[in-house]
Amino acid sequence: MNAIAILGETKAQVSMEYLIIVGFVAVIVIPMILIFYTYADRTEDEIISNQVQKIGLKVGDTAEAMYYLGEPSRTKIRSYFPKNINNITVGNNEIVFIIHTKEGLDHVVIYTTVPVQGSLDSHSGYHNINIRSRGSYVEITD
Repeated sequence: MNAIAILGETKAQVSMEYLIIVGFVAVIVIPMILIFYTYADRTEDEIISNQVQKIGLKVGDTAEAMYYLGEPSRTKIRSYFPKNINNITVGNNEIVFIIHTKEGLDHVVIYTTVPVQGSLDSHSGYHNINIRSRGSYVEITD
């Protein structure tokens, strides 16, 4: 065998080993990236849902306090509304947040023991929520 033939076989072997290593790395890295992004999206939805539930519970608890204190009791809560809130409905002893998730629309419902009425804007950002006793019900507005 001459030196050129041996040198050609060595280069071919190195190239093949390089391709095998790149293939193994791709087989390991690509699924890890997909799992990471799937988990990150799910976690973001859970965080938004938990934030909305915390806001709803705070508003509901404050509404109950204002109702039992009686008219003309009133207070103001400053809360940050996260993105992806599509609609907020206040009435029939409940506060309903409709949020947009990766899987579709999700409802976060907070029940109150007192009658509540009003409306809240669903845009993201800080809100000054006014909670006022009207005697027979509690008015919730921003």
